Amino acid sequence: MSKRPKSSSKSRSRSGGGRGSGRGGESGSNRSKSADKRDSGGGGGRSGSGGRQGQSQGRSRPKGLGGDQVEGRHAVRELLLAGARPVREVLMIEDLASADILTDIEDLAHELGVGLRKVSRRHLANEAVTDSHQGVVAKAAPLNEVDFDRMISNPNAFLLVLDGVTDPGNLGAILRTAECAGVTGVVLGRHRAAHISPTVTKTAAGAVEYVPLTLVGGIPASLAAMKEAGVLTVGLDEAGERPIFEIPMSDYGQIALVLGAEGRGLSQLVRKRVDLLASIPLAGHLNSLNVAMAAAVACFEVLRTRQGRKL
Repeated sequence: MSKRPKSSSKSRSRSGGGRGSGRGGESGSNRSKSADKRDSGGGGGRSGSGGRQGQSQGRSRPKGLGGDQVEGRHAVRELLLAGARPVREVLMIEDLASADILTDIEDLAHELGVGLRKVSRRHLANEAVTDSHQGVVAKAAPLNEVDFDRMISNPNAFLLVLDGVTDPGNLGAILRTAECAGVTGVVLGRHRAAHISPTVTKTAAGAVEYVPLTLVGGIPASLAAMKEAGVLTVGLDEAGERPIFEIPMSDYGQIALVLGAEGRGLSQLVRKRVDLLASIPLAGHLNSLNVAMAAAVACFEVLRTRQGRKL
């Protein structure tokens, strides 16, 4: 996904973890890894006395996108502001220090007729899936998928395709970037990939309410469909033949950036299916960016070239 200049010292070992985003892309923190396991159920409270590690035990993964439990102040506020899906209730710790965003959440819940319960810290800890809920949790209807064919038929499509990204922290950060950069749709694999868990909603800070999302059975097949629809597919890979900054993005009405899994990068079949492979030049000592940072660089390069001016 990223490429060092050939003039770099031969004595430096390539410990970044392959063609993708490097081993550093897997979590960003130890908490993110454990959250990935905890969030596989897509929400809900703690079951039994086994603590958070026991939450995912015996719980099957939801068939859809997930997103039924939203944690974190910004994420909950955007959930209420967007009004895109029903919200069953909001839980808030009763003795939180006053803050404007908490007042916003209370006012929005009142306006929308959503029940808001003030609860003890222990109660909220039992309900929360993440450790970074900031004292606010909302329970809502799961996110709805957008039709894939409709997504790729947009004449100005700006898509992100994620090939096996499994870390929820990275997925949340990518979705936040996608929303800010004007991405019109994100394609996720139905299997062996992170979906919308509480960790994702927290990290995305509300972006899941605005970015169209779809699940596909296979990423390679979806890339073939994009090609038939006239969408240019650009895979980010350290072995890419061209730096992404040299690709005239503004020449293409429809474009999809394809990013690979943490560590291994793009799968072999996906690398064969994309129209071209692009790299992100690096000049420092490290030999890779994590997948979320690479997505940010690439997304804003597309935005910059489409706007025809420097940001």
